[in-house]
Amino acid sequence: MAVQTRAIKRRIKSVKNTRKITKAMELVAASKMRKSVSAVLASRPYAKLAWNTVQSIGRITDTSLHPLLRNNRDTHTVLMLLITSDRGLAGGFNTNVIRRTREAIKALGNVQVSAVCIGKRGADALKRLGVPILASFVEITNNTKFGEVLPIGRMIVDEFTKGTFDKVVLAYTDFVSAVSQTPVILDFLPLSVETVKSVGQAQQAGHEEVKFTKASEYTFEPSPRQVLDRILPRLVETMVYQAVLESAASEHSARMMAMRSASDAAGEMIDDLTFTFNQARQAGITQEIAEISSGKAALEG
Repeated sequence: MAVQTRAIKRRIKSVKNTRKITKAMELVAASKMRKSVSAVLASRPYAKLAWNTVQSIGRITDTSLHPLLRNNRDTHTVLMLLITSDRGLAGGFNTNVIRRTREAIKALGNVQVSAVCIGKRGADALKRLGVPILASFVEITNNTKFGEVLPIGRMIVDEFTKGTFDKVVLAYTDFVSAVSQTPVILDFLPLSVETVKSVGQAQQAGHEEVKFTKASEYTFEPSPRQVLDRILPRLVETMVYQAVLESAASEHSARMMAMRSASDAAGEMIDDLTFTFNQARQAGITQEIAEISSGKAALEG
């Protein structure tokens, strides 16, 4: 019986140590989540305002002539931009977006698919699927800087405008709230109104949307087309940056909730083990008393 109680005590100590670790990880994830959410909310209005500007330019020039807006080519090659995390312990964060990506690749049929991956988990998953990896980036979602994401956006724009790929698909996780994150697969390039509205829950951010009326007049210098040439690549870069921020906020939120659940589960396990330990100790005491009583009765008899 003494051996059993010692084993239970070791188990309780081990679970308590584990709970300390998960609690610390929860606090770290919560701190990172607050910073990421702040960055997400700050980035959303810019993309919306930039797209509203593109729409206003479209009223006086044919935007369909621009390579980033042209949608009249057949789809033979697709570039998949997948955003995941570098580490695990984040619940179903990586699993959900990778599963959606696999489904999207399967739905493309015989189209040739290549990938650009942000995050080690996504790159490893696509390698196992046999998808060619054009480029892979790590250590970006932890503390995202625009300068780190800028080369990725430029590379995507260059590959698409050169005609290397007929279509670019974006796979990331949209941050809705601390307890809700939604994996999203959307057609990224060529650009469309639906694409910009789908990146991030901008409609829930409380920002007032800038509306352009037909009566408004604008002066573009040197020309609307040249303005479009400058603003569209910047818009794509901003959208990639926003998608990374959305995924980063979702990752830290998912990890915070996963570690909180682990801490709660460890607490319940400690309570159960403590109850079992008390039962075993009480049984041992009862057995010792019974043995003493039996021995005394034997001596008296």
